Amino acid sequence: MRVLIVEDEPNLGQQLKNTLEGAGYAIDLATDGEEGHYLGSTESYDAIVLDLGLPEIDGLTVLDRWRKEGRTAPVLVLTARDSWSDKVAGLDAGADDYVAKPFQTEELIARLRALIRRASGNASSELTAGDVRLDTRSGKVTKAGEAVKLTAQEYKLLSYLLHHKGKVVSRTELIEHIYDQDFDRDSNTIEVFVTRIRKKLGQDVITTIRGLGYSLEDPDA
Repeated sequence: MRVLIVEDEPNLGQQLKNTLEGAGYAIDLATDGEEGHYLGSTESYDAIVLDLGLPEIDGLTVLDRWRKEGRTAPVLVLTARDSWSDKVAGLDAGADDYVAKPFQTEELIARLRALIRRASGNASSELTAGDVRLDTRSGKVTKAGEAVKLTAQEYKLLSYLLHHKGKVVSRTELIEHIYDQDFDRDSNTIEVFVTRIRKKLGQDVITTIRGLGYSLEDPDA
């Protein structure tokens, strides 16, 4: 899953980037409202973490512009702890949730997981397809109850397909959502990761739709 962080405080922004990357997300970091608005308008994100007190363009204006442009990615706003008016304004502008500063990163990650699940129509923190299970809280993957070890990129690809189970996902979409903006998008690594996942979880777990992309479905669907 790919997440945009828009935060002007250097230490906090880098801390969030490092923490979320460690949790398996592909992260882009913007340090002002203008850059944040541009990235959110031109790139594909599964969720956005948006500080409201930004230089150049304030966070509420950025959020309002995204929504008017039809951008529907879930947005988690960062607010001052005692500013209830900022919370209300953020939600009214189109935010999906908020976290008050200072906050625990575990809470922020949990809220992000919930936003991404809801946006893809998944209520549970466990994503399943047949006997394959992925626990978004622990990052563990099992097949028929047995733990399966995946690399970070294999996990990201499987997680994205499970979040969009039953849909055909193009190679381009996968690249846009499991890598940050600096990745070489002409790479053929998606095919390599699909092959590796099939070896670990079974040849039928991911279906190739010729000319369109990949699909992951329940075996009995």
